[in-house]
Amino acid sequence: MHSRSLERKRRFSKEGYSTALLARQGKALYYLEDEINCSGGHAAAFPLLSYSHDDVSSTWISVREKFPTPDCNIRAAVFNAGQTVFKPFLEITPEGIQNNLEVSISGAFAFSRQAILAFKDNSIEESLGTRGTLIFTGATASLRGNPMTSLLAAGKFGARALSQSLAKEFGRDNIHVSNVIVDGMILTDCTRQMLHQQGGRSESDADTRLTPENIAEVCGPSANRFGPKV
Repeated sequence: MHSRSLERKRRFSKEGYSTALLARQGKALYYLEDEINCSGGHAAAFPLLSYSHDDVSSTWISVREKFPTPDCNIRAAVFNAGQTVFKPFLEITPEGIQNNLEVSISGAFAFSRQAILAFKDNSIEESLGTRGTLIFTGATASLRGNPMTSLLAAGKFGARALSQSLAKEFGRDNIHVSNVIVDGMILTDCTRQMLHQQGGRSESDADTRLTPENIAEVCGPSANRFGPKV
């Protein structure tokens, strides 16, 4: 789970949404669950064993059991998983390719399928005209490949293509699908360390980084864009 994902989930909680937290990092997941619940929100953690189709699909079953209809309707789903790998092309291994395909493609397909099936059960929110919103988090590599990004770009290109296809296929069903391009370095614990190692680039310089809080503000549930708070 990345910092931008953590902040987005906090943002949903602040707006009164119940939040299902899915990720492989169980420790961080339970920490966030406790933080949200202790602050008056409602969240539940669902650790993933992997991003395989079977694991993602079975976890969604657990989510729907935890948040059953008609008391809860899933109105928004965010797929933020990805593997940020920067390697020369000739150093990429078959294992690395398979891991990237599982997270960026297989996991994305399984997550999207379950989200769309959940949205189809919803009535249309008249003020918005939607049954649900599915968001993919993209990156610069979603739009163009660069040296050292062949593996990252291949997965992100695939997720963007998937989001475009789903938007065209299910827009007629009043289901909104988008790919949000986060074009820049996000200030996380890892990037803070990297900035400190690169003398001359300061984490306090707004021209060198993006903050997770601002990303969550832009991509979060402001203005009730996702319908009822359930």
